[in-house]
Amino acid sequence: MLKIGVLGNEGSWYVQDLQRAACKRGYELTRLDYREMLNFNGTDGSLRLESLSKSSSRADLTRFDAIIVRTMPPGSLEQVVFRMDGLLSLQQRGVIILNSARAIECAVDKYLTTARLEQCHLPVPLTCTCETTELAMYAFERLGGDVVIKPLFGAEGRGIVRVSDPDLAFRTFRTIERTQAVIYLQEFIPHEGFDIRVLVLGGKITGAIRRENPHDFRTNMARNGQAKQHQPTELEMKLAQEAAAAIGASFAGVDLLYHSGGECFVIEVNAVPGWRAFQKTTDMDVAGAVMDYLHSQKAGFPPQNETYPNRND
Repeated sequence: MLKIGVLGNEGSWYVQDLQRAACKRGYELTRLDYREMLNFNGTDGSLRLESLSKSSSRADLTRFDAIIVRTMPPGSLEQVVFRMDGLLSLQQRGVIILNSARAIECAVDKYLTTARLEQCHLPVPLTCTCETTELAMYAFERLGGDVVIKPLFGAEGRGIVRVSDPDLAFRTFRTIERTQAVIYLQEFIPHEGFDIRVLVLGGKITGAIRRENPHDFRTNMARNGQAKQHQPTELEMKLAQEAAAAIGASFAGVDLLYHSGGECFVIEVNAVPGWRAFQKTTDMDVAGAVMDYLHSQKAGFPPQNETYPNRND
């Protein structure tokens, strides 16, 4: 029987779905919270991590077979580093972490993700990252005067704006600079109002959906995008697998965007991918696939069944 921990929000649909899939297989699953995590270092060099819940029950995290990361709450630099170090320590002691601390660290940082993708010769939009308004305005002109500005850390399309007016661009860059944030901007890719989300698990393609939004250049489901079934092409599968590998993610949601001229770009790699709309659209049991993948990793062999279960099986 696998003992699995999930770092997820209380009441999360994803935690509940993972719980359903775990119970179906006879696994034990416990929700964990970063804020309840203690780290004890012994003089003998041992390390014990515990989760002390509000109900005063203790869970020694080193005794879990696997921990699934479903959230990374906002926090100070020290708090985030502490969480990542804790996950890395658990991984070094044999606990399977999905995804690893290094993969999550890369995926949440758009600059680092883009750099890794570019180093692996994957197609990404022309991108500039800087700290000052003057440099950002120079990049704005170099990128054609039509850019998409994104928060360096962010998801679900929040905080993403398209700017094509120089005065508005200046004010936006100045505002970001004054908050001591990093300015991250990409050339706007003209497209037909859709992108492709591909789920990758263990280096294999789980499936894909097409996300459409005729009223907004952002196609995220959180921005009222509509999901449709999609059979990924050989190119899309190749790009998704290579993008996930580039950041070291075993479980990833890779977003692909087609230029209206036909070229396909890798836009984002999400190391804490959602699958609610994906599962509803494809009827695949993603949580079940995650459980089977963890079982295969614990057993030390790849899953023999390369197909993924149906949600109602």
